[in-house]
Amino acid sequence: MAWNTLDDMELNGKRVLVRVDINVPLDNGRVTDDTRIQRIVPTLRDIMAAGGRPVILAHFGRPKGQHVPEMSLGQLAEPLAAATGKPVLFCADCRGHAAEAAIEAQDDNQIVLLENTRFYPGEEKNDPELAAEFAKLGDIYCNDAFSAAHRAHASTEGVARLLPSCAGRLMQAELRALESALGTPERPVAAVVGGAKVSTKLDLLGNLVSKVDMLVIGGGMANTFLAANGIDVGKSLCEHDMADTAREIAAKAAEAGCEILLPRDVVVAREFKAGAKNRTCGVEDVEADEMILDAGPETVAHVAMALERAKTLIWNGPLGAFEIAPFDAATNAAAQQAAELTRAGTLISVAGGGDTVAALNHAGAGEDFTYISTAGGAFLEWMEGKELPGVAALTRPA
Repeated sequence: MAWNTLDDMELNGKRVLVRVDINVPLDNGRVTDDTRIQRIVPTLRDIMAAGGRPVILAHFGRPKGQHVPEMSLGQLAEPLAAATGKPVLFCADCRGHAAEAAIEAQDDNQIVLLENTRFYPGEEKNDPELAAEFAKLGDIYCNDAFSAAHRAHASTEGVARLLPSCAGRLMQAELRALESALGTPERPVAAVVGGAKVSTKLDLLGNLVSKVDMLVIGGGMANTFLAANGIDVGKSLCEHDMADTAREIAAKAAEAGCEILLPRDVVVAREFKAGAKNRTCGVEDVEADEMILDAGPETVAHVAMALERAKTLIWNGPLGAFEIAPFDAATNAAAQQAAELTRAGTLISVAGGGDTVAALNHAGAGEDFTYISTAGGAFLEWMEGKELPGVAALTRPA
């Protein structure tokens, strides 16, 4: 799959509509985590360095097509200015005369931030008229919001069809990382997939078993696979009604030559709380009133051997209840080993989705992974093998 990047576009003197994801957490109007803002800075700086004028399109929250003052992007103008070191002009609309006037007044050293695209119901409906109004505001369209690329919205898909389009630096990095992990990876490929429920990751597991060589299954999902193998998991989180599905996935994996790694030993407790009395036992020795909350040391050693063999790793989800000690041990150990192998240059490691970023940062391993995606749904849908509308709209004809 090929797409244009900023390097393929003539930006000098051009108005560049940049779709970003700056859906950052706020507490009383203060940004508490500016990661998403920091990640779009390279795109904005490169556009301006090439003589272009960035005009930002973005959503914030879920206003459902209504004007909700608390979800105005105006409150992000200052944080954006601080991150970029450039003046940010905020326009209280993202279409029509007000937006046109703001862009007309923009000079080469300024960034224009338009109001929340989701204040219009046509945004999420991918309304062609709204997309056309967006297109009037720019000469070039740049999508730097991979995390919103799984949605066919007016600002992610519709407008991309109407202007010369390209991927921003963050989008470019995401696509390259994912292509290296699942498109044309160095083999063997290992995947770590954790989380609560098999039912939420059916498409993901179904796609991965035909793409990877080793699949480590952890968290509550592993309990469902263990139960499907006839093991009593006590009071553990488990989808017993998904047993047939788990067996089908295992059979598909065997047919594809994908080795599934399930827990061999587990850490169990009778209550889920910090410091709860716990013990480590074999998976066959879980008592009726106990719940599995983490993988045990034998399992961690088995996973470590798989990571040693791997050349590429895709990680989505924790191996246990990582939020509460001591049930974070398996996730921490595996993540730290993956980070060490990545530092040593023997492993390409790509992670993202759901609790993954929090789990890897909790383990102190996040900074050493080759790439960590901040996208949730888009990362998962890419791993599921689905076409992302926002990416497809940027694709160059073969």
